[in-house]
Amino acid sequence: MTAIIEVEGLTKSYGSKRGITNVSFRVEEGEVFGFLGPNGAGKTTTIRLLMALLRADAGTARIAGLDCWQHSVEIKRLVGYLPGEPALDPGLTGGQILEYFGHLRGGVDQTYLKQLIKRLDLDPTRKFRQYSSGNKRKVVLIQAFMHRPRLLILDEPTNGLDPLNQQEFDRMVKEVRDEGRTVFLSSHILSEVEQTCTRAGIIREGQLVRVGGIAELKDIKRYEITITFANAVPAEAFKTLDGVAQVETLADGHTLRLTMQGEADAVIKAAAQHAVVTLTSHEPSLEDIFLRYYEGDGEALKEASHVVH
Repeated sequence: MTAIIEVEGLTKSYGSKRGITNVSFRVEEGEVFGFLGPNGAGKTTTIRLLMALLRADAGTARIAGLDCWQHSVEIKRLVGYLPGEPALDPGLTGGQILEYFGHLRGGVDQTYLKQLIKRLDLDPTRKFRQYSSGNKRKVVLIQAFMHRPRLLILDEPTNGLDPLNQQEFDRMVKEVRDEGRTVFLSSHILSEVEQTCTRAGIIREGQLVRVGGIAELKDIKRYEITITFANAVPAEAFKTLDGVAQVETLADGHTLRLTMQGEADAVIKAAAQHAVVTLTSHEPSLEDIFLRYYEGDGEALKEASHVVH
């Protein structure tokens, strides 16, 4: 396959504030690549370097064989870009903003544009300042997709979208992939990347610690189940069950918090042997995952770095 994004040793320092250090990866033409990391890890800095909104201190970044800084104008013709924090004229309507970007592109397929507006359920007649955060996100999503770019670079694209629009976004990404075009998207939500991406890189504290197929990331996939029983149940009853990584008894003595990696079938069946008051499940934030499984764990980070390629 041919790489459409090539990043080698990319470094950007903000002085005392964290930037990125020696980041290297490739994104192949036609794939959906997830750039995953906690907030503040360096995702947006990397994307701004790709878009020539920042200049690197060291290293190189190329898109379609072109240097991102030296050939930024040519690159912008190939790319649909969604910034993490868009700054658009609040006095213009959504439709006027899309029309403006369409003219910058030399015109876009109006039928396709109308389809996108309808699919994301955007009212284009309202002023940008009147939009909710979710509707503002729709405007910038549509402008990124509407000219059918060869490469989409999307910074936290689903921020503010409701679940129905997130599902529609997933469908849009899959259509782009099926057409042989490429998507590079950043996220701090592991499940979001699992839904849409074929490969992912994980960035932590400005350094890329891992790149691999989505299936290869399953060893950091964790979720928690909290079960409150009518009577105290010993943690030992769950510690050896399939899918259970850790069990903790909470202060009330009636509640167990299970850290899970894998199917919950065995846990549900074991819990059913007792009187259950409540049972909840949630996915920790990526920040929580890193704090728990990487923080201070030199071996985990060392092992992770071995699979960067």
